[in-house]
Amino acid sequence: MLVLNRFHVPPETQDGFVERAHAALAALADSPGYRSGRLARALEDPAAWTLVTEWESVGAYRRALGRFEVKMHATPLLAETLDEPSAFETLASAAPGEAVVVTASDRAAEPWR
Repeated sequence: MLVLNRFHVPPETQDGFVERAHAALAALADSPGYRSGRLARALEDPAAWTLVTEWESVGAYRRALGRFEVKMHATPLLAETLDEPSAFETLASAAPGEAVVVTASDRAAEPWR
C-alpha cells in the first residue's frame, strides 16, 4: 500500500515544515508494517512537497496511525495535507529489469479490467 501526502508549504515556513516532516517520517518508520518512506519537494515548484510511505497492508498503516509517537509527530503534519485521496493500493509493480507483477485488488470491483 502506498500513502502519498501532498503539501503546499510557502518558502518562508519550510524550515519548520522540514523539521516536523523528519519527525513524522521517523515516527512512521518505527511502526510495524512500514516498508519505506521519503520526503520530496517538486523541482518545478519549491512550495510543493510530498511525504510518501509504503506499507505492507492497509491494516499496518491504520495501526501505525494509532501509535502514540505517530499521533504526536505525524498526525499534526498529516492534518495539513492537501484535501485529496492519499492512500493507494498497489495493483502492479516491477523491480529493475524484471517483468511487471500484477496484484489483485482488495476492492470488490475492478473496473479497469
